[in-house]
Amino acid sequence: MTNPSNSSSFLSSSHTAGAFSLRQGLFSLPEIQVLELCLALLVFITIHSLRQKKHHGLPVWPIVGMLPSLVSGLRVDLYEWISNILCHRNGTFTFKGPSFTNLNCVVTSDPRNLEHILKSKFSIYPKGEYFRHSLRDLLGNGIFNADDEIWQRQRKTASIEFHSAKFRNLTTESLLELVHRRLLPVLETSIHQSTAIDLQDILLRLTFDNVCIIAFGVDPGCLRLGLPEIPFAQAFEAATEATIMRFVMPTLIWKAMRYFNLGSEKKLKESIKGVDLFANEVIRKRKEEIYLESEDKKQRSDLLTIFMRLKDENGEAFSDKFLRDICVNFILAGRDTSSVALSWFFWLIDQNPTVEERILEEIFGIVGERGESNKRGSENEFVFKAEEVKKMHYLQAALSESLRLYPSVPVDHKEKGTKVVYAIYAMGRMEAIWGKDCQEFKPERWLRDGRYMSESAYKFTAFNGGPRLCLGKDFAYYQMKFAAASILYRYRVKVVENHLAVPKLALTMYMKHGLKVKLCRRDESDLQKYLKTRI
Repeated sequence: MTNPSNSSSFLSSSHTAGAFSLRQGLFSLPEIQVLELCLALLVFITIHSLRQKKHHGLPVWPIVGMLPSLVSGLRVDLYEWISNILCHRNGTFTFKGPSFTNLNCVVTSDPRNLEHILKSKFSIYPKGEYFRHSLRDLLGNGIFNADDEIWQRQRKTASIEFHSAKFRNLTTESLLELVHRRLLPVLETSIHQSTAIDLQDILLRLTFDNVCIIAFGVDPGCLRLGLPEIPFAQAFEAATEATIMRFVMPTLIWKAMRYFNLGSEKKLKESIKGVDLFANEVIRKRKEEIYLESEDKKQRSDLLTIFMRLKDENGEAFSDKFLRDICVNFILAGRDTSSVALSWFFWLIDQNPTVEERILEEIFGIVGERGESNKRGSENEFVFKAEEVKKMHYLQAALSESLRLYPSVPVDHKEKGTKVVYAIYAMGRMEAIWGKDCQEFKPERWLRDGRYMSESAYKFTAFNGGPRLCLGKDFAYYQMKFAAASILYRYRVKVVENHLAVPKLALTMYMKHGLKVKLCRRDESDLQKYLKTRI
């Protein structure tokens, strides 16, 4: 028999459960609608942002703009990433950064735009405060980071010196000494030991010693047997790598990182200490030497000494801080650019043996013109004459082609309200500029009737253009040709199998993993082979 109280309890319980279920359903309905609305909004934003790619080259997201695409580009190869966008945007696109940052800029590889900002309207397109501020810790007020009167004064002083016969003789004599007394013995040692070497590191040592000798009157002895560690070189490379990160992250973020001494800013601060230590020691030694020099002693003609003897606008000697900036900027100009260009050159001719064959035909042909008694002789004693180096048109074409594809400075910057980034690396990969074979390593594009012919500085911007055209362009070519010819004349340079050659993200286009090569000495049969090809 059923208990009435149990029945009543059951009915009450059922009623309560039903009411709870109804209330739960009523409350869950709006939640489902909100979820659906959020999902629909997310889909709409995604579709809308992705559609922006058609008009702007990259998706444009609310608040963060194109930053997600930039982050993905940094994770692969930033220079190739920029090149691909520019190729699809006819050479120019606008990068839209987060609304709370100053990453907005116009990126271009159009020669017409470059001629406009580098030459036609040079005066209204300075480096700009953003660029100077980002590089101030490393470059200070040196020639690469200065505008207006500060830049003009340094440029004028350096230009007078660069074009003097005394300076030109110093540079050629210094290069000859370094190549034959240091570079070749180091390379010969690697053959005796049957070991692979990092050719990029060796070339950086060569150009570092050379720029210090001719610009500061100091020989750091970086390139010598045993390849000693040079703290400055390591600090300088680390500083350029850390500095470039300021251009790919919001200013507020890197300033906060600098304040709290974190990440790349911590690395930059530590690296600059090493850079300053070297530069300040160079300045101290030169001041001591100048003080001890007697009046009848022949005056030094290096750049640092010349700036030490000049006065500023107040009639005072330049401060040690300004002299430090002079040192660092000319090291960047003289050390990194030529050595990095040569590294990519040797990698490219390893990939293109027919180009190497033509270079060797030219070199050995020039040697053959000397006459029997002066042809080869002792390998280490043989020295190319300046007039012979000038005759090496195909070698210069191959070096220019290397710089076209792998410019030492891959991107540069100007400012006129809006920041303008000109992508020099991308220019070498534009069909509209170089034709359908733009990706090919083809030195012949630089030759007219067998003679080297340069291109417009706004089509080939490896040495900049307009009033800021590289003062050391001619010497850079001479240095690269002399070093390359001296090496190739004596050795076969083979890149180690499976060596990965990719650019490092820095102010200059270092090879990220260096250039590991093995050398093999050439013999007399090579001379006979290439001489016969010219008969």
